[in-house]
Amino acid sequence: MAKIQAIRGMNDILPDQTPVWQFFERTVRQVLKAYGYQEIRMPIVELTDLFKRSIGEVTDIVEKEMYTFEDRNGDSLTLRPEGTAGCVRASEEHGLLFNQTRRLWYTGPMFRHERPQKGRYRQFHQIGVECFGMTGPDIDAELLILTARLWSALGLQPHARLEINSIGTAQARRNFKEALVNYLTEFKDQLDGDSQRRLASNPLRILDSKNAETQRILDNAPVLDDFLDDESIAHFDRLRQLLDVAGVSYTVNPRLVRGLDYYGKTVFEWITDSLGAQGTICAGGRYDGLVEQLGGKSTPAVGFAMGMERLILLLETLNLVPDSVTGDADVYVTAMGETAVPAAMALSEAIRNERPDAVVITHCGGGSFKSQMKKADRSGAKVAIILGENELEAGTVALKPLRSDQPQIDIVQSQVAAALTDYLGSR
Repeated sequence: MAKIQAIRGMNDILPDQTPVWQFFERTVRQVLKAYGYQEIRMPIVELTDLFKRSIGEVTDIVEKEMYTFEDRNGDSLTLRPEGTAGCVRASEEHGLLFNQTRRLWYTGPMFRHERPQKGRYRQFHQIGVECFGMTGPDIDAELLILTARLWSALGLQPHARLEINSIGTAQARRNFKEALVNYLTEFKDQLDGDSQRRLASNPLRILDSKNAETQRILDNAPVLDDFLDDESIAHFDRLRQLLDVAGVSYTVNPRLVRGLDYYGKTVFEWITDSLGAQGTICAGGRYDGLVEQLGGKSTPAVGFAMGMERLILLLETLNLVPDSVTGDADVYVTAMGETAVPAAMALSEAIRNERPDAVVITHCGGGSFKSQMKKADRSGAKVAIILGENELEAGTVALKPLRSDQPQIDIVQSQVAAALTDYLGSR
């Protein structure tokens, strides 16, 4: 019988990889907690209409990439392709936004049916941050300052650059879109295939085209800046001022837009040049109209999302994962013979009580002295504790350093936890 394998683009994260994920998640949690952000957890399946109404029916995500199915009740359900819509739905449904400001974050898997490539998969993981109830550019600035602090904590600051833009109000974008379509229609036959299709459905996305000929045509196209309203200009100028004061470097990219319909005013992307073409590691912006679009009261909002696979790949590529993240054991307790097993397990528990910071592995499954010591070495432990019949009779253990030239010593069992300080350091 043939073995069943994982679905293409939906990957297992194996035990030797999870410590890096845990390190990344722990660092993000610490930074977000320092800024007063609260975690929210939403289901991975939502009504399909949620994404059609929020993302837009004429976007690539809704038209081609969503995992949509009909359940037994005949309802159309979708595996979430992004987190913002679900966060808005949950916040509105549970009354979190009524006359309140909120700083929220979430993490988990998202799903899009697209061609898998390095750092971009059909099941991928995101950390998202959403803020509600604050109209000014100060909260936009806080998100970017917060993210800059995260890059610094991860060692990524020299490898991440910020691009920002303002795409104005919905009316400003409609005026710009009309002018852009009129201009590009004259060059339709020279545009790449994706851009030709987007000309009728989502023309602003043409500005993101990576096609060199399309970009050459865009050199003389109308510029969004010329269509911005006074309020958006003032908002953007103030944002830039706040970033300058905070020392966050940025570049204004007048062609930067976001691919989802709900964005307006501030948009931004953090980009790295260390991963080839897959350069965006964090992106977001304001979406002041989305809560109302989904049935709530008009609520200002801003947020971002970062792809975890891509950021972890970046950390590994740049060798920025600390050695302490390997997940290795600290202590490996061996049991030589069946009579030593109960004592070994009891000793391991005593060490865990005294040193809750330590990773203690108790050998299970029997085996010779040689095989047990091989497993102790493979565990990465700094020290092995050897407990056999001789040690049981004497009430001692043998303590063998595995990562240094220190000699093996015999000590009384009651003194083991204290002796480990010489090898593991103090708590």
